[in-house]
Amino acid sequence: MAARSPLGRTIAAHAVLIAYTLIALFPVFVIVVNSFKSRRAIFAEPLALPNAETFDLVGYTTVLAQGDFFQYFQNSLIVTVVSLAGVLLFGAMAAFALSEYRFRGNTLMGLYLALGIMIPIRLGTVAILQMMVAGGLVNTLTALILVYTAQGLPLAVFILSEFMRQVSDDLKNAGRIDGLSEYRIFFTLVLPLVRPAMATVAVFTMIPIWNDLWFPLILAPAEETKTITLGSQVFIGQFVTNWNAVLSALSLAIIPVMVLYLIFSRQLIRGITAGAVK
Repeated sequence: MAARSPLGRTIAAHAVLIAYTLIALFPVFVIVVNSFKSRRAIFAEPLALPNAETFDLVGYTTVLAQGDFFQYFQNSLIVTVVSLAGVLLFGAMAAFALSEYRFRGNTLMGLYLALGIMIPIRLGTVAILQMMVAGGLVNTLTALILVYTAQGLPLAVFILSEFMRQVSDDLKNAGRIDGLSEYRIFFTLVLPLVRPAMATVAVFTMIPIWNDLWFPLILAPAEETKTITLGSQVFIGQFVTNWNAVLSALSLAIIPVMVLYLIFSRQLIRGITAGAVK
């Protein structure tokens, strides 16, 4: 069978990405559409678009009037962005050290870091809570940032170290001959070459952080530190749930995570299509 042309591989890659995007966005479409409908219409015709009879903004008015939604929104954004920055920076630095320098225990160190992928961090919730209490970090965004950074580092190190091993040694040695420090080599030569891998890590890391309910409930349940996911739970009761408010809150919460996803996925798509036409 003849090899597919670069143009054919590019078209196929775009077709797969478009199909995946449509499938992934369908639940988002359902949530957003139903957020503009009355409660009766949500259950009667969940897939129908709102019309003059079913259109209702009661969910959004409830969300904006009950609780400090913008504070929850801001808390989630701060925690997600700072945690992603920490994961990418420290994960890339650790991956560079493991892939570039050979020392006794290099393999064991890599396996130790990889254990974080297999062992859920929630198993250490009690110990984490005790540490945060001892450090006076309960009901602070710092506690969430530290936990999420630690949670994302194992996957970041595992993925980035494999990509950094593929960076040409001749390029790095040429930089050393030119007098570049190890930090300059890392930031100016290596990081630009592994940008698609860093985008992959960011995409797989930011969604669990933004949608997490467990650690905000345990470590930062105060009103001033609630995240958007925890703040939305006020509309979910044991016997009655305000679905209009829940869907409206979820629709508003989708906006920043979609923007972050588009920012990082653009780099990922650029890397895939660039490799397809070489």
